[in-house]
Amino acid sequence: MDGTVLVADDDRTIRTVLTQALTRAGCRVHATSSLTTLMRWVAEGKGDVVISDVVMPDGNGLEMLPKIAQDRPGLPVIVISAQNTIMTAIKAAEAEAYDYLPKPFDLPELMKRTAKALAETQKSPSSSVAVEQDRPEDLPLVGRTEVMQALYRLIARVMNTDMPLMITGESGTGKSLIARAVHDFSDRRTLPFVTASESDLMALEGPARLLAEVKGGTLLIDELVDLPDEAQARLVRMMDSPGSHAPRIMATSQKDPAAAMEAGDLRQDLYYRISGTELRVPSLRERVEDIALLSAHFLIKAENDGAQHRRFSEEASEMMRHCAWPGNVRQLENLVRRLALTARSEEISRSEVAAALGPQTEAGPIIGGTVNEKLADSVARHLQRYFDLHGDILPPPGLYARILREVEAPLIEIALTATGGNQAKCAELLGINRNTLRKKITDLDIEVTRRRKLM
Repeated sequence: MDGTVLVADDDRTIRTVLTQALTRAGCRVHATSSLTTLMRWVAEGKGDVVISDVVMPDGNGLEMLPKIAQDRPGLPVIVISAQNTIMTAIKAAEAEAYDYLPKPFDLPELMKRTAKALAETQKSPSSSVAVEQDRPEDLPLVGRTEVMQALYRLIARVMNTDMPLMITGESGTGKSLIARAVHDFSDRRTLPFVTASESDLMALEGPARLLAEVKGGTLLIDELVDLPDEAQARLVRMMDSPGSHAPRIMATSQKDPAAAMEAGDLRQDLYYRISGTELRVPSLRERVEDIALLSAHFLIKAENDGAQHRRFSEEASEMMRHCAWPGNVRQLENLVRRLALTARSEEISRSEVAAALGPQTEAGPIIGGTVNEKLADSVARHLQRYFDLHGDILPPPGLYARILREVEAPLIEIALTATGGNQAKCAELLGINRNTLRKKITDLDIEVTRRRKLM
């Protein structure tokens, strides 16, 4: 890479790591903990790319983006933030940040995006959009996993379009919450948000009454595929003749709309009208790394509602990571809020979680099973359970790499323990090169030499 990168972050460790990495890559780096200094550098014409945190001691990094765009049109700004909610993604998109990465970020990924930004510094400048200040700050969508961050980015892109929106996902994943969040952050947020029922559509004057009530705002059709054919036909006619104040149509469905159309459960004409953009909400099984974050979020909500301060023990948190969660985020929230009221002490124990869950399906370990069961059979049993938990929906892409990581990490940890942490003996036991072992320990973030993630 060739160019000058301006780094603004109040965490000295992050500034040091980024400075070292970018310098090794061939860049010149100016790093600061002050937005004031950053803005002075920008005004002076320094820098080809900016990497900035959001929450800084002397201001908000997102609020600086319009000023940066005004002073230096076309200067790419990569936003990094530990505030990993849809709020941050949407504000970053509205302020036309070049890119957005949640903390803890993947350093190679940030370097790749920085290199891309440097290569595009000569592109035409884009106009900036002032960040709205009258939006709700406590949104019901929380998640740091890549699958959730990708969802946030897609929401930010489609938020202000007029295209119909199809939101799919299992029960309890938060489809209706996402529909509401899209409306509340869109240009239609001052207009009504109306949820239509089957009876609303089946009544003789129902569609006309809905259009009069929504007044050009957002009309949400809950569980579209479950509507009878007559209600679906009325919805088609309403979409074709919306009147002078056409609403934005959103719909939710637990079932795959395309499959439902093929099966005859969803009218073909309705499918093609309403499937302009699809937002697929991941199940909790696909974002287990978010469970601890979500649990903490729900504990804070419970505390705000009058419950005592609580926290989960490490054993309890680990158990929750390995549950199937058929009710998804809704089930997790109900469990956390119940435990916030009933736990015997400040720390919620594993036994209390187990009692609250009841006969909850658990994913279980990869290795283990019946007596004398072959390792291959145990692994096959575990993998089959993983597929079964997804029902008719395939697991998210990247399964091969995820399974290898799940096997490699405990194998190396156990081997290191067995050899007393002696990496030479461990490498010999595993039959791999010592340098290969060291690389795997780093890549897999194994406890013996655990690297601290950038926070």
